Amino acid sequence: MELQKFINDFALEFGDTPKSSFNASTRFKELEEWDSVSALSIISMVDDNYNKRISGSELRSCETIEELFEIVKNL
Repeated sequence: MELQKFINDFALEFGDTPKSSFNASTRFKELEEWDSVSALSIISMVDDNYNKRISGSELRSCETIEELFEIVKNL
């Protein structure tokens, strides 16, 4: 599992935010597009692309994409 691939997959879930806005330290909950639908989309992306299940509380505990990546990687 690679961080850059995870960032790219994460970014694909956002249609209006430029891909250049996404990096390991992106505080994704501060993105204008972030909402509850985005959260469900990320949970689904992790399940579909990585065959791992994250909970809403695990997602809420993260501030950055890299923090989320570390949780998913360690599941």
